[in-house]
Amino acid sequence: MEYSHYLAHIAQDGREQTVLEHLKGTARLAANFASDFGAEEQGRLTGIVHDLGKYSIEFQRRLRGNAVQVDHSTAGAAECCKIGQNYAAFAVAGHHVGLPDGGGRSDHEDEPTFFGRMRRAKLGKLPACNAWQKELRLFPAPLPALSNPMEAMFFTRMLYSCLVDADFLDTETFMAGEEQDRGGRDGIDLLETKLQAYISGWFPAKNELNKERCALLQRCLEQGEAQNPGLFTMTIPTGGGKTVSSLAFALRHAKTHGMKRVIYVIPYTSIIEQNAQIFRDILGDENVLEYHSGVLYDVEDEATPENARLSRAVENWDMPVVVTTAVQFFESLFASRSSQCRKLHNLAKSVIIFDEAQMLPVSYLRPCVFAIAQLVKYYGASAVLCTATQPALDSIFREFVPSLPAIELCPQEAFHQEVFSRVVFQKEEKLPWEALAKRLGERQQTLCIVNSRKSAQTVYSLLDREGAFHLSTLMYPAHRKAVLEEIRARLKAGLPCRVVSTSLIEAGVDVDFPAVFREEAGLDSILQAAGRCNREGKRPAEESIVTIFRGEITLPSLFEIPVAAGRHALNRCEQPDSPEAIRCYFQELLNLKGVQALDQKRILTMMEREFMPFRKVSEVFHLIDSETKTVYIPLGAGYELTQRLQSGERNRKIFRELGQYGVSVYPQHFEAMDAAGDLDVLEDGTAVLSNLSLYRGDTGLSLTAEHEKFLLI
Repeated sequence: MEYSHYLAHIAQDGREQTVLEHLKGTARLAANFASDFGAEEQGRLTGIVHDLGKYSIEFQRRLRGNAVQVDHSTAGAAECCKIGQNYAAFAVAGHHVGLPDGGGRSDHEDEPTFFGRMRRAKLGKLPACNAWQKELRLFPAPLPALSNPMEAMFFTRMLYSCLVDADFLDTETFMAGEEQDRGGRDGIDLLETKLQAYISGWFPAKNELNKERCALLQRCLEQGEAQNPGLFTMTIPTGGGKTVSSLAFALRHAKTHGMKRVIYVIPYTSIIEQNAQIFRDILGDENVLEYHSGVLYDVEDEATPENARLSRAVENWDMPVVVTTAVQFFESLFASRSSQCRKLHNLAKSVIIFDEAQMLPVSYLRPCVFAIAQLVKYYGASAVLCTATQPALDSIFREFVPSLPAIELCPQEAFHQEVFSRVVFQKEEKLPWEALAKRLGERQQTLCIVNSRKSAQTVYSLLDREGAFHLSTLMYPAHRKAVLEEIRARLKAGLPCRVVSTSLIEAGVDVDFPAVFREEAGLDSILQAAGRCNREGKRPAEESIVTIFRGEITLPSLFEIPVAAGRHALNRCEQPDSPEAIRCYFQELLNLKGVQALDQKRILTMMEREFMPFRKVSEVFHLIDSETKTVYIPLGAGYELTQRLQSGERNRKIFRELGQYGVSVYPQHFEAMDAAGDLDVLEDGTAVLSNLSLYRGDTGLSLTAEHEKFLLI
């Protein structure tokens, strides 16, 4: 039996799209996407073959109501193999179920590997679909010049991204009957004009500190125009205005070189929220996509045109400015599922800013640097490592892109370092908690940062309550924000304000204390802490003391190497915040860690030695290895939200709002609270704190079960 016409989709209103129409539409889009990295014909090929299996009688019956599942992806992949197009074959094979592992030539036909599926095709165990040959002819596409299996995997994933996004978009357009509104409304040129309007009032600067900030900003604008796309470092001292300066470089650079978007990769959600709001203030809400676990856009729950557009932009990052987490960014680059990979082609021809670059995860450092190097080397991206404490990554980048040395955009001669030296460092030997609390109590206003949540609660408990505050992630986000607002108000009014915090306050939290105490940690953490002292330079440096001390308890193992590297740098260099000290610290840190520790899961080794292990890599590449569980706290606005949750309401909007009232705990703590009857654990596993005596208004959630690890923030 043959059909007079073969269909790819049938819309709810009865409209029909033929397979040929869908293949041509997808091929056109995929070719356009892949043209950004010189693979237009590869993209076109994947689009034209991806649904050849829909020419089978079995699929046509399924489309018309038969419920039997039909493999319609393997046929197109097999045709690609026949003409020597293995990259396209992998992309096509995975366009619905995700990129498969390559496997081996001896794989059985029932195995889900690429070789297993190709064996199934060779044995004739796929539905016959030869009708496509009456409508199409296939031609080989030029193959990219790649150096090794790792680069081949990266290219395949980028090609796969082009295909799955094109497939989704063509299908979406047909089903809706019209092209959907996606992407930002303003082009890069207009965004750069908006930035110029925003900063125009900053010139001429009124004081020495602002003069230096403006000089750095102007330098970044000039470098954005002068530099060709490539690999860059941007080393701006704390308080130097790197958020706006990096945006200025990115927009001018993108405008000059016809690049498509700016992507910010940031380690902490708290920094993302702050920076994304700055970008929205400058560029307009409609041009900025904030993408992380705490922000979800849902068409059904918030059916406004703007939210519908943002919800669609989340899928493929088709926006001029995207602000996301390092977890989302890097895990997508090593993923196998279409939902994660779909956006990757939009990294090509982008300016990618890695804010707080020193916080790139050490255990995954080599795979992360490899991915950055690939985007710069082959995909027309510019990568900027932006931080006050530049990590020593030169040797790793040289391994992957020896021909592209990193260019420093703000060398030391571009500014006067002494203007940004707003504190004096002093070192103390071991300070027992009671002695530390006494030192804190002697000051009207001071900040103390310790290495664990337990230590923070202990030191806080020893302070007089008047003007004393505690901060840690045992407090739900809305609670922390309220406390920070009170802290800022007291600092401004000159009232007593003594804060004990974990490291969460070190990055992305704008506070200004006259004195800071920092428990020994890595030098980068110490300098971040120093950035909370005399932040605006309103006090003499000699009166703004940052005290580095050894705490009462033995260091958690997680801190041993960073602390050892920090001591090494402090012993060798007179000024902890000097470029020499920072370079010395990071070099020693990498030396102490050792090469193997920079790819703890042996991801690059796996990619080199096995044939296209997409699934295996995606299963082990997780930047956050420690699984935690969320407990929702029914206080404040969280009370009404948890009531709705307990009554059965489930949608993305409520979980997004509940994110402000959740505390993450280790499984051991969760199980202990559950066993004690302190939680209401719902059918889907979500949990609400039922014993409110465990949540204190000053320190947050009390954990009675101690775990051998320390949560850092």
